[in-house]
Amino acid sequence: MPRETPPPRTLVQVPRGVWALGFVSLFMDVSSEMIHALLPVFLVTVLGSSVAVVGLLEGVAEAVASITKVLSGTWSDRLGKRKLLAVAGYGLAALVKP
Repeated sequence: MPRETPPPRTLVQVPRGVWALGFVSLFMDVSSEMIHALLPVFLVTVLGSSVAVVGLLEGVAEAVASITKVLSGTWSDRLGKRKLLAVAGYGLAALVKP
């Protein structure tokens, strides 16, 4: 006998915690994208950095981000406490934003 699929969730049925995390993520991403878009221009025009230095900084930042994603994913799998790590990650990101 075929299984009946449950009806899709409406927006009202989505838990408030998911909404809150979604909006926090949205605002953090918007602020990060604004900084990332203007940082190279600021470094070159105001601080007088060379394009090579800007490229090196961007490369190091992306490398650190990639390594952090792999390590935090591994750590999350071992601990099994994804919610704690998500809250800690967003909290740390909020603290280090300019």
